[in-house]
Amino acid sequence: MSRNEQVFLTVRTGSKRLPKKCLLPFGENTVLEFVINRVKKAGFDPIICTSTSSDDDVLEVLGKRINTKIFRGSLNNKVSRWLDCALQNNIEIFHTIDVDDPFFDPRQVEESLNLLKNENLDIVHPTLLSSLGSASVGYSIRTNAIKLEKNLIQTFAEIEMVDVLFHKLNNLKQKTLVTEFTDYPDIRLTLDYQEDYWLLLFILKQTGPESTRDDILNLFIRNPDLREFNLFRNNDWMVNQNLQRAEFENTSV
Repeated sequence: MSRNEQVFLTVRTGSKRLPKKCLLPFGENTVLEFVINRVKKAGFDPIICTSTSSDDDVLEVLGKRINTKIFRGSLNNKVSRWLDCALQNNIEIFHTIDVDDPFFDPRQVEESLNLLKNENLDIVHPTLLSSLGSASVGYSIRTNAIKLEKNLIQTFAEIEMVDVLFHKLNNLKQKTLVTEFTDYPDIRLTLDYQEDYWLLLFILKQTGPESTRDDILNLFIRNPDLREFNLFRNNDWMVNQNLQRAEFENTSV
């Protein structure tokens, strides 16, 4: 990566479905530390991107302990938090990874950033499968592009549905990533519920802390019933997302 590209690790401790999930034990450390190590081993430079809430003080302490940069911004508007982090650190291009997604695919992150640069885009969205739960890749974003929309972005006190907001920014050049790497439908590798945590722990035990996405997908191919362990939670997640999406889409600006 160039000096002006960065990975923002989106994280807070105030999760409702699985409290403080980013601090749950995961291998030898916590979920957050696992993700930080995975980012660094892939050659990216992470910034912990969290809120100014006192509940997240523990994340600042953790970041300082393991020598990882941290930015603290808006509590509920994570797009505003990303933008403020990029502006404060003079970052031209960045990629976002939710700490909920510990087994993200570094190859797809690289693909996303390359697509942003090679086609001079403003935003690259995650792949469809990633958005549906496979949790392989985040957003790549050009800072100057969303800086132009800062007033609109800050109109919202809370933004859960990032994709809906980005679609409101219809003057920006946007694409959805289509990956060249094999991905597997109907698997849920994001961390929202207790069942997700148990499955992710099992994957970690079976494939090891440095497992690739291919290692993980091969585990599912060998054990096709494994995906049923937590896939039913996608229904709960999608109902919640659709309710929030409808509310947000009806918001006037």
